[in-house]
Amino acid sequence: MATLGIVAFVLALFVSVVLHEAGHFVTARYFGMKASRFFVGFGPTLWSKQRGETEYGIKAIPAGGFVKIEGMTSLEEIDPADEPRAFYKARAHARLVVMSAGSFVHFVIAIVLIYGVLVTLGTTQTSETKIGHTSCVATTSACTGPGPAAAAGLRVGDRVVSFDGVAVTTWDRFTRLVRDHGSGPAVLVVSRDGADVTLRPDLVQVLRDRATGLAGKDPVGALGVSPGQETVDYGPLSAVPETFKVIGSGFTGMYETFTQRIDDIGRIFGDNRDESGFISVVGAARLGGEVAAADDGWADRIRGFLILVAAINLAIGIFNLLPLLPLDGGHIAVLGFEQARHGLRRLRGYRGPVQPVDFAKLLPATYATVVVLVGFSLIILSADIVNPIRINQ
Repeated sequence: MATLGIVAFVLALFVSVVLHEAGHFVTARYFGMKASRFFVGFGPTLWSKQRGETEYGIKAIPAGGFVKIEGMTSLEEIDPADEPRAFYKARAHARLVVMSAGSFVHFVIAIVLIYGVLVTLGTTQTSETKIGHTSCVATTSACTGPGPAAAAGLRVGDRVVSFDGVAVTTWDRFTRLVRDHGSGPAVLVVSRDGADVTLRPDLVQVLRDRATGLAGKDPVGALGVSPGQETVDYGPLSAVPETFKVIGSGFTGMYETFTQRIDDIGRIFGDNRDESGFISVVGAARLGGEVAAADDGWADRIRGFLILVAAINLAIGIFNLLPLLPLDGGHIAVLGFEQARHGLRRLRGYRGPVQPVDFAKLLPATYATVVVLVGFSLIILSADIVNPIRINQ
């Protein structure tokens, strides 16, 4: 099942990248630019066919695809007959649309997948009252026995109603009541199969921080339980704001990764690998396999797989818009600089055509960016091979 999940993820990512290139291709053709080649894959050509002015084909290495738009920069040599249709000759808004189309496609894919998951499968969230797991409690260095909760007969799926006569409506409230109780017998009422069941667990004392529950010096009570997950269903309308809420959290997460967590790159070879936020396509494919092979029900596995594909598409779309050449975002930044410079010149009385940016002067920075991105990618790829992120421990 894990192998099937990896293959499915690679196929989904491959289709996403091809659709990315299709976005560039369709918009370029719409604005009258000449797109001379549209190939799926890289390397040696396996098959190609000329249709009109475009050569369509398939290459041997299924690692994406590419579109050849004539005259992407003024440095490119093109047939004089094609020059009026060169990319760099097009109006600014047309070039902006073509350069943004790839990332736009990734955003659409992410939105469609997330919306589809919410409407058909719903989403899961941590329950406020449902028992998800019972465990032993480490009062010393070892953790043995069933733990107070399991020993008292608490079962997975029970819903907490009250603790020592105090109604429980949130897991945080339940946790604080248990901690404040300390060691000794307590009265726990749970709802099971539609009926209230009274249990009498004998709590144990552990040393933790009373506020956070982490290791500390405060003597608090412990029961040995953790909350479960439950499904939240959405209708066609209620899923819309939730979809964009999820998309917004993705943008926020990417921003934090690039601005606040870049120093965490050193963790990718350590024990806290999952906290770094960096992963390669190989690592993402491995996660896709783990999601598909999980012990959860089929709905949870499909949900997790589709959300992972959506998250990767969102990440690719955002990354591609970074203002770095040769990324699309770099070309967009150059276009913005070009138009801003032209606007300032017009304020000073200039009435001539827009002067294009000299890409020859940007080549050193472009090559440097490529070297950095390739090196960064190889480092993360190495970590995904020797120290992969795992969701199934």
